Amino acid sequence: MTTVVLGLVATGCAGDGAGTADTPPLDGVTVPSGFAVEVVAEGFAGPTQIVPLADGSLLVAELNGGERDGTGRVVRVDGPDPADRTVVIDGLDKPTGIAVDGDHLWIMERRRLTVGPLADPADRSVVADDLPFNGRSEGTLTALTDGGILYDTSGSRDAATPDELTPGSGTLWFIAAPDAAPEPYATGFKHAYAHAVDDEGGLWSTEMSDGRLDGAVPPDELVSVRRGDDFGYPRCIGDGVPVAELGATAATCADAPPSHALFAPGATPTSVAVAPWDPDLLVVALWNRGEVVTVPTDVAGRPHQPEILVTGIDSPQHLVADGERLLLSDFGGGRVLAITGA
Repeated sequence: MTTVVLGLVATGCAGDGAGTADTPPLDGVTVPSGFAVEVVAEGFAGPTQIVPLADGSLLVAELNGGERDGTGRVVRVDGPDPADRTVVIDGLDKPTGIAVDGDHLWIMERRRLTVGPLADPADRSVVADDLPFNGRSEGTLTALTDGGILYDTSGSRDAATPDELTPGSGTLWFIAAPDAAPEPYATGFKHAYAHAVDDEGGLWSTEMSDGRLDGAVPPDELVSVRRGDDFGYPRCIGDGVPVAELGATAATCADAPPSHALFAPGATPTSVAVAPWDPDLLVVALWNRGEVVTVPTDVAGRPHQPEILVTGIDSPQHLVADGERLLLSDFGGGRVLAITGA
């Protein structure tokens, strides 16, 4: 990666992990001993997903305004200074996801998936429009190593049959190529916002929930996903817990895949990535808690309780491995950060 960083801004030290006099914390950011946080670039307006490119530059999607302003854009970042940026495409409606698959740039907006040539994404076509969603957005995009992408349609309950999802929502979709038809990969989600593939080809997804079921807001989750899985929402929540008010029983949720990790209700896990320093460790950004946490990939002992890695970041949005470092978009702080560790 050739992007020049602005310097070491938060380094863990033995004791409190809050930094030393020589390397003061960045805005109260804390990391464990042996880890550091660097600023790669700043001055963004609501950065969402990041894609590292082969030439060392980054593509960064940002809202560039309010959620409903329609001023979102994708910029190419060649260095830390705003002058080192090029607008690739603008006029986007809340771009929460971008992915590069071969020579194509995919963009997920509020309810629309488009694709175009990476060299000229303005010449793009609509793959899917008026996607079912939860009233706010879809999630991020994931390019698979053997080709194709994954995208999510966030779940909404059917008003006529509240124990079911609106058709086509709450689904993780696979699309092999720009001219291919989307195929359901897994179903029964509230919001499978972000995904990652580990070194052994296993697929992981975050799961966000909201609203009240059986009088409480369900927990957020990290789950392992296989093609054809049905996670059972809204009749099944959390680690296969049946929702009595919807007539579900233990038998209803017997085949729902288990939770790999549980997060507090409203934690809002917006990203998951494999740790560059440990292939057996997953890293998750918790948007509402301002935390980045880790979860082991080991199935023994699940559902795991996450361990805090980084605190004090305003709305951590998206994580992506870039060589030996883990890039993070700080949505609230308007920055791209890099986490490094032993």
